[in-house]
Amino acid sequence: MNAFLGVDIGTSGTKTIAIAPDGTLIAQASASYPCHHPKPLWSEQDPEDWWQATVSTIRKVVKTAKLKPADVKSIGLSGQMHGSVFLDKNDQVVRPALLWNDQRTFAECEEIERLAGGRRKLVQMVANPALTGFTAPKILWLRNNEPKNFDRVAKVLLPKDDIRRRLTGEYATEVSDASGMLLVDVKRRKWSKPLLSKLEIDESLLATMHESEDVTGTLTPEAAQMLGLSTDCVVVGGAGDCAAGAIGNGIVKSGIVSTSLGTSGVVFVHSDEPQVDPEGRLHTFCHAVRGKWHMMGVTLSAAGSFGWFADQLCQVDAERAKRKKFNLFEELTAEATSTPAGAEGLFFLPYLSGERTPHADPLARGAFIGLTVAHTRAHMIRAVLEGVTYSLRDCLEIVESLGVATKQIRTTGGGAKSAFWRQLQADMFGKRVSAMASDEGPAMGVALLAAVGAGEYKDIVEATKATIRTTDQCKPSAAARRCYDRGFPVYRDLYQSLKDDFRRIAEL
Repeated sequence: MNAFLGVDIGTSGTKTIAIAPDGTLIAQASASYPCHHPKPLWSEQDPEDWWQATVSTIRKVVKTAKLKPADVKSIGLSGQMHGSVFLDKNDQVVRPALLWNDQRTFAECEEIERLAGGRRKLVQMVANPALTGFTAPKILWLRNNEPKNFDRVAKVLLPKDDIRRRLTGEYATEVSDASGMLLVDVKRRKWSKPLLSKLEIDESLLATMHESEDVTGTLTPEAAQMLGLSTDCVVVGGAGDCAAGAIGNGIVKSGIVSTSLGTSGVVFVHSDEPQVDPEGRLHTFCHAVRGKWHMMGVTLSAAGSFGWFADQLCQVDAERAKRKKFNLFEELTAEATSTPAGAEGLFFLPYLSGERTPHADPLARGAFIGLTVAHTRAHMIRAVLEGVTYSLRDCLEIVESLGVATKQIRTTGGGAKSAFWRQLQADMFGKRVSAMASDEGPAMGVALLAAVGAGEYKDIVEATKATIRTTDQCKPSAAARRCYDRGFPVYRDLYQSLKDDFRRIAEL
């Protein structure tokens, strides 16, 4: 049989799936690892943890599906975007990788904009402003703060591309993930030599760039033996997790939008041409569809906000937790249904890790606003879910203000498994929201790219048309929509009212 693997190197863990040519899931496996926070708003991981998780999940999938080495034709890689793996000349990791949600590079973002000749000129060069999560500021941070480590650096790779190096021996990346480094001329789909020159970053530090479905190498004998696969197995470019998730949702043509509710939240829309928000509130990146682009808004703490609330404020006794069918997420969302839309005037700002869209403010803080003695835990749960969804609406409204069509919304991620949260999105957006028949996320997207790279399909559009299906659809409630239409301007103004206070708090 022919099988294709999709490997997604996420923030909380790595997930690997195997699919048949028709997209049927054959097997899957996951492995988790820690995230380290040595200082407030810092976020780091050990790349070795990603590698061990990749090896263990691939081996488990191969064993579970009873695949022979020759059965696995290709592998697609997805991963958390923007992370920085610093390697020396011997391919040894110089220091722990700085992640997408790391906020230490505020000064470097200002430095980049200054060196580029201002924010507007920077956007003209790379289609995006300098944000703390991006990779370029991390490179400058290392140069400014750990010069001895910087002097050792021979390569800077993204998380999934460091896994590629260990699989194939190649220093390669692809356009969708590389776009998030802030070093790519997004319109021309190549490294921006003008910006690299202004930042004094040598292009030799960067990987060779490919399109997402291109073959970037084959397994080395050592990797093949370790994984139980063949050296004939190819590894394709793959995609950053957001573009990969969009491929897995079939977001490969205009008018279809995806929302993702993972640790972060994403609003993702396909574009046939590179469309750039002149204010830099949205990201414009190369899509994992050859010769296409996408716009994307990101809220840094989506399901992450709900997870924080559940972990810190909703302790569960041991006996309840041991119940076979116990699910804290389901219990809490069920509790939220007892309260009305709008949580009776209670708002939650989901800025627990700073914020990206539309504020690009690493100093933003989370907050409950409007609390009274009449509010219960159920109100607080609902406010958290509504606050995250308001933040997604913030992204969606910017997309629509630029004249981009949003005819259909497909939702995915852990939060999208909740019927309540899917309905909340429909009510908040005033649009129909569809769940996916197969919600394997970014791993499915890059497994399909792997199938294209192996010649199973002529391109990714054909692959998604043959394999991706939607399932139940939520229609918006007119009454709830009216409530959220009233609440949204209040939600949006709260940040403006508090942003100076956030900065003062950060200085304490």
